[in-house]
Amino acid sequence: MLTIAIQNKGRLNEDTVSLMADAGISASASHRKLISDAKGFPLHVLYLRDDDIPQAVAMGVADIGIVGLNEVLEKEQDVDVRMKLGFGACRLSLAVPKGVDYPGVKWFEGKRVATSYPVILRNYFNENNIHAFVHEIAGSVEVAPAVGMADAIFDIVSSGGTLIQNGLCEEETVINSEAVLIANPHLDEEKEREIGKLMFRFKSILESRGMKYLLMNLPKEKVEEAVRLLPGMKSPTVLPLADEDWVSLHVVVHEDVLWEKIEKLKEIGAADILVLALENIIR
Repeated sequence: MLTIAIQNKGRLNEDTVSLMADAGISASASHRKLISDAKGFPLHVLYLRDDDIPQAVAMGVADIGIVGLNEVLEKEQDVDVRMKLGFGACRLSLAVPKGVDYPGVKWFEGKRVATSYPVILRNYFNENNIHAFVHEIAGSVEVAPAVGMADAIFDIVSSGGTLIQNGLCEEETVINSEAVLIANPHLDEEKEREIGKLMFRFKSILESRGMKYLLMNLPKEKVEEAVRLLPGMKSPTVLPLADEDWVSLHVVVHEDVLWEKIEKLKEIGAADILVLALENIIR
């Protein structure tokens, strides 16, 4: 049986529990538990702080974990990143006070930069041959310049609203992060097989997100034109109807282009178009 470490509270916890539920795995979202057994897959669930998850996986306390890539890079533990999970997106960026004349990254030479991610920041400065003073603080990084603790900050940015509220301007994105599945690199064959099964479920869920299933009736003479509009996963499915002049066409379309495709299909004679939600894609 596998043990998975997940964040004990917060948005990443909610998104992780949701992904597991979509994959047929029921896990408690309780913030008060340390460990529980999941239903629907042989899995122990260990609830930890996000910054403890990489170490727990590296030590073998957990076999796998779901955590932000930023924490993996910051902790520099011996873990393998197995897959990206498509949620928890953010970036780690350098920001300076609004109104500062910022010519480029060399501006940070000799400056004091406050952060909760000193390892990532020092690595970035070393790669760019910049000598700056990295001031590590645990929280409220964005207020450091205003109170005189630092000249700039390096912190997580999602929408950028917090930076604006504190009179800061984002200048350099150092890394883009999202939730990832990590694993201990020294697991036995049996556990690796179980991880493969879990990843298969996760991939089927992730590939189906943002996709819609389209069904429509179409004049038979317009099939080739419709196929050019809708390449589908391999190609659209075309089925005969009782009316020999018409066919039923089935295709999977990304929701970003859904309405554009529907408009074009209507123009060539498509009718009775149904748009269905897609739960899983099994390849």
